[in-house]
Amino acid sequence: MPQVPWPYPRWIAHRGAGKLAPENTLAAFRLGASHGYRMFECDVKLSRDGVPFLMHDDTLTRTSNAADKLGQNSSASGGDHPWGTLAQLDAGSWHSRTFAGEPLPTFEAIARYCLRNAYFLNIEIKPTPGQERQTGEAVANHAARLWQGASAAPLLTSFQVPALEAAMSAQPDLPRGLLLDTLWPGWLETAQRLGCVAIICDHVLWDQVSLTQAQSAAFKTLSYTVNDEATARRLLDLGLDGIITDRVDLFSPASLCA
Repeated sequence: MPQVPWPYPRWIAHRGAGKLAPENTLAAFRLGASHGYRMFECDVKLSRDGVPFLMHDDTLTRTSNAADKLGQNSSASGGDHPWGTLAQLDAGSWHSRTFAGEPLPTFEAIARYCLRNAYFLNIEIKPTPGQERQTGEAVANHAARLWQGASAAPLLTSFQVPALEAAMSAQPDLPRGLLLDTLWPGWLETAQRLGCVAIICDHVLWDQVSLTQAQSAAFKTLSYTVNDEATARRLLDLGLDGIITDRVDLFSPASLCA
């Protein structure tokens, strides 16, 4: 696998600012930035009419007021609604009164915020079930358009192999990473086949054996979601390249030589 430049900082704010603000919102990104973070992770899926927007869950229920706004008989899946409907939802009140009225952001809005502030982005392609290839292709195409001419492209990642396959076919020059919650048979070979530059694991999966396997194949190694000092120190001692955390208040990228 060819070596590529790795421009990204080591410390990455999970979903904007982890749990300190409503995840995957512009407010979360701003709060993460206020703690010194220069790279963010977020989840992107498609609305019914093909607009990429930020949301982690398959359903709208946990992180918006969709049940009240749309009615109990309406579909809970974000992918079942057009963007015009999703844009009216409150994605902040579930977290705290401070963020009441915070909207769901489009991927384009988050991209432009990051670009204007020279922040880096790790985009997890998070398809509505059944839309893996469609979402991978759309996210990659939007990313290529938005970051055209930028000094550092976003890192596209996913647990879903078909989504990464579609992203690779659509925009082969964008860097990709394979997300893993288990080291399933063939994980290393799959990452190689997908032309990935990085492997991102649940932190418990990284040890000297798995790290050596990945590094020997020229992959960068990242870990999620690291929220305590002992785990962070273990991973840093192993030599990981990136750490994704909710605890933007605990880990200071500047003091930790990000």
